[in-house]
Amino acid sequence: MKLLNKKIALVTGGSGDIGRSIVKTFVKHGANVIFTFFSSKKEANKLEVELKNSVESYKIDLSDFNSSENLVKNILKKYKTIDILVNNAGIIKDNFLLKISKEDWDYVIKTNLYSVFNLTKHVIIPMMKQKKGSIINMSSIVGLTGNIGQSNYASSKAGIIGFTKSIAKELGKKNIRCNVIAPGYIITKMNSNLNCDIKKNWIKNIPLQRAGTPQEVANCTLFLASDLSNYVTGSVLNVNGGLI
Repeated sequence: MKLLNKKIALVTGGSGDIGRSIVKTFVKHGANVIFTFFSSKKEANKLEVELKNSVESYKIDLSDFNSSENLVKNILKKYKTIDILVNNAGIIKDNFLLKISKEDWDYVIKTNLYSVFNLTKHVIIPMMKQKKGSIINMSSIVGLTGNIGQSNYASSKAGIIGFTKSIAKELGKKNIRCNVIAPGYIITKMNSNLNCDIKKNWIKNIPLQRAGTPQEVANCTLFLASDLSNYVTGSVLNVNGGLI
């Protein structure tokens, strides 16, 4: 059964490991997917070729308000509607607070948090008109627990949770659902260079005794995007193997 048949989905950060899995999963379940990327043009092109006519991509700086507005306008002009928004784009610039620069702080907050505000702000207008929609924002376990050397990243991800819970209350009467996914230790290129001892220590503390996969995050995103979760809004779905 195709859970997203003929739905129009916008997925940010679609060329990364988790984003790519989400895009593929959505297409498999019948959605037409528009995904964004910023730096990984090669990966974006590969994904477009692989999935052929089911996807299209846009290179965009989502921290820019006007660029985000133009993206939504272009999608609406072609597809007339946006049924699903997945705010998945994100970066890290880790450092201790004593050493972190204002530029790195601003860059992470703008990329991770402003982008969620910008796209959500513009997408809710067509969703309100059609009186339905699902918005899924990608946070992190770090947004719930904090982490040494990640004050900027943790702040952006915690902000996403507060933002989502607020707009879920605002938009519920319009049948627009807003939820958060908070992944834990997921196997991606972003953490592939971590010290083996650090990885082993993380896994030791996970009740399921293993790291998660991008596909497992994508499966949870599919649930929140589909009608299977019609009575779920304002929730934080922890995908972390029981770590918290």
